[in-house]
Amino acid sequence: MSNCEKSKAISTRLHCLVWIASLLALLAFVVVPASAQQRVLNIYNWTDYIDPDALERFQKETGITVHYDVFDSLETLEAKMLAGHSGYDLIIPSSEPTFSRLIKVGALAPIDRSRVPNWKNLDPTLMHEVESSDPGNRYGAIYLWGTTGIGMNTDKVKQLAPAAPTDSWDLLLKPDNAKRLASCGIVMMDSAIDVIPGVLKYLGKSQNSTDAGDLAAVEHTLLGVRPYIRTFASGGAIEMLASGQICLALDYSGDVVQASARAQEAKRGVSVRYIAPKEGAQLGFDMMAIPADSEHKDAALMFINFVLQPDVMARITNTVRYANAVPASRPMIRPELLADTNIFPTKEQMKSLFTVSAVPPAVERQRTRMWARFKAGQ
Repeated sequence: MSNCEKSKAISTRLHCLVWIASLLALLAFVVVPASAQQRVLNIYNWTDYIDPDALERFQKETGITVHYDVFDSLETLEAKMLAGHSGYDLIIPSSEPTFSRLIKVGALAPIDRSRVPNWKNLDPTLMHEVESSDPGNRYGAIYLWGTTGIGMNTDKVKQLAPAAPTDSWDLLLKPDNAKRLASCGIVMMDSAIDVIPGVLKYLGKSQNSTDAGDLAAVEHTLLGVRPYIRTFASGGAIEMLASGQICLALDYSGDVVQASARAQEAKRGVSVRYIAPKEGAQLGFDMMAIPADSEHKDAALMFINFVLQPDVMARITNTVRYANAVPASRPMIRPELLADTNIFPTKEQMKSLFTVSAVPPAVERQRTRMWARFKAGQ
């Protein structure tokens, strides 16, 4: 073979090798993302709201890598979701107002129940409760549920305000009581969504009121105790209550029960108790939902099905001290938690609890502006 012919042969082989390399690169570009979709799950959940062992077990059983982020208020979650392209595959919004709003704007994907056989484990009565937010239960499954009320350091409250009622919103919302307790620390949730309905109910109004006069009454009530509030927080109140840094917090029931447990474990003489005020406490359901733009919907469905197993759900309740909606989990829940009516209210207690509905956008803006004025003390 001549040098010329050899050169042509080498050139031909090089072109073939380049073509093959380009083809392999193209195949990798097309195939790898599709494969990766089955191996990754991005979750966005509340702070201190999961059994870490459950995440580890899910990853071991499925081979799916879980990326787990947390938020501490519904406002944070809504802002992230409504901005679009959040990057999350599974979120845990409260049924009202966030979950229902996300449904209405098309931000959530319907759940394919054929892919979630453990859906049958959900309590039909509780699932019916959230149908007002999600007709036909198409977009979400109950994760956990609880109430919004008051957490208190019993000894400090008794010492500083012995005459204050410990079964009423008066403990926090009466200026005289708040003034007496200010020295030991009062924390309020940084969430208009969670606070305003409770104050409306306290004032004898509808928790869903859209009346400007009712909102003005709420603002007046809150401003009356504003000078005595040390700070606004959500997730951080657990540790502050447990360590005795504060003596009063408007917070979620499960968070306060967690604080009580941590205080007992620390054995520093701090006693924490939860109050579901007699005037009414907001009942909230947190829902497992899939964003419409999720890139890993199959993995999200697998996780929902995994969590709805009774043993998995029991371990979550045992860890975070919130009630769940899987009745078959109860034999595996610690007896002291089942007996705690702050976690599992009695039928009589359930009568004083209330749920909320989303208000029109214009009213929501009014509430948001009022909340900003309240926090600023104006």
